[in-house]
Amino acid sequence: MKTAFVRFYEELNYFLPKEKKKVRFEHNFKGSPSVKDMIESLGVPHCEVDLILVNGTSVDFKYLVKDKDNISVYPVFESLDIKKVQHLRAEPLRLPKFILDVHLGALAKYLRMFGIDSLYRNNFSDKELIKISLEERRTILTRDISLLKNGNVMRGYFVRNIIPEEQAKEIIIRFDLRRKIKKFSRCLECNSNLIEIEKEKIINQLPPKVRAVQNKFYICEKCNKLFWQGSHFNNMNVMADKILSGLKIICS
Repeated sequence: MKTAFVRFYEELNYFLPKEKKKVRFEHNFKGSPSVKDMIESLGVPHCEVDLILVNGTSVDFKYLVKDKDNISVYPVFESLDIKKVQHLRAEPLRLPKFILDVHLGALAKYLRMFGIDSLYRNNFSDKELIKISLEERRTILTRDISLLKNGNVMRGYFVRNIIPEEQAKEIIIRFDLRRKIKKFSRCLECNSNLIEIEKEKIINQLPPKVRAVQNKFYICEKCNKLFWQGSHFNNMNVMADKILSGLKIICS
């Protein structure tokens, strides 16, 4: 039996049992496992890791762990440039876009409400999520840890919170999106961009009450759904401002 000394940093501790959080601990192992396999055997998805130091030297996921190795594992740095140190995945996305699993439909609508590119369908398979993530360079958001341990996943994040409003705050903070927010610039139904349209061009599509009191309209460039600032918009705007005000409290 061999022994490695392991320490996980910052939010990676979320995945660890209490006795292993924020401390260096001994981990016994047999053979010569890759550091990726060892990290995931301890419960941490590889796609949440961006830097591994073994005995003070940066290594990649293929490194074979040796007896008495001292291993430090750091999380993904989305808002910090660490190009001078080895990355374990593609470089951070400066304009992040996401694809969400089937359990995060409410979060998808909140992110779209803030103008954040968030692809969602309520019947995505894991295979489809990974394929689209790789093709479109989207970060997978999920509550399924096993999905993030799939070796083909390059970008992924385990959503810690279970309440949609808190999930939205979590993603905005984690991916440093505060300055990228553009409220109500994206279609809540299909995720495409909204463009302003003249009332005269769509007047025959409007309910009589809307036609009488509203003058500013937006249309989805893909699904052609119409939007205006009615009571539903006002309710959503109150919720959006509540979430954003919560960010100021958390970040202060």
